[in-house]
Amino acid sequence: MILVLVFLALGYMGGWLHVRASSAQAVGAWRAAGFLLGLVLIWIAVASPFASGDAHSLTVHMVHHLVLMSVAPPLIWLAHPARLLPSALPARLTQSVVLPIARWPPIQRLGRLLGHPFVCWVAATTALVAWHVPALLTLSVHSNAWHAIEHASFLAGGLLFWWPVVQPWPSSSTERPWSIVLYLFLATLPCDVLSGFLVFSERIVYPMYLSAPRHVNVSVLDDQQRAGALMWTVVTIIYVVAGVIVATRSLSRGSLRVKERSPLQVACDLRTGLVP
Repeated sequence: MILVLVFLALGYMGGWLHVRASSAQAVGAWRAAGFLLGLVLIWIAVASPFASGDAHSLTVHMVHHLVLMSVAPPLIWLAHPARLLPSALPARLTQSVVLPIARWPPIQRLGRLLGHPFVCWVAATTALVAWHVPALLTLSVHSNAWHAIEHASFLAGGLLFWWPVVQPWPSSSTERPWSIVLYLFLATLPCDVLSGFLVFSERIVYPMYLSAPRHVNVSVLDDQQRAGALMWTVVTIIYVVAGVIVATRSLSRGSLRVKERSPLQVACDLRTGLVP
């Protein structure tokens, strides 16, 4: 996992430096910093010493869930990785392999399917609900393989969920901004139900934490309530901020829609010198 994250960081920065040096259409430094921060957060949740803390605390588990689904994915998509990562590849490889694969009709159909807001919403909600079922959460804590699958599900669900919101490929989106605001509001509902249940429940939902070592002087029930309150607060703040940004941009742009090229095509043109 560390090697994959390092490879992505080096590839992205190579593409970012290339675009910055060869084109006026450079990606801002804050986006590059956001991409690197997203990778660091994924490392903290998945591969750092902190990653095993969810076996002892539901609050730590909730931090992992929030990082992988609600914090790291928008940082990554905002950095335009689909445009910059191909720019780090040799131009011949981009022209002969990457671009033909991206243009292959089955891949395009799959991309449209996976990028549909309904599919993205269902995928993220399924990952959220499924891994908070006591039996599955217990399984993930006691099995390294299932623990890795859980983290992968959270990250994949988060990346899918934020795709329609951030729209890293603007030309592929046909959704109206106000439908995205509704999309974000509907996404808060399963989080509110789950977090409210954890906060107000008077019984311990995950008995496995009763036998887990306690590193802080917090009861299992208090830990459960803190986890629910954390999810309730963080998800609400992030989704409200995202909704306000989408609504503000919609109002400022009016009804004007500008068709843009695929980031892969832009990256390919940059590599071949077609874009000044």
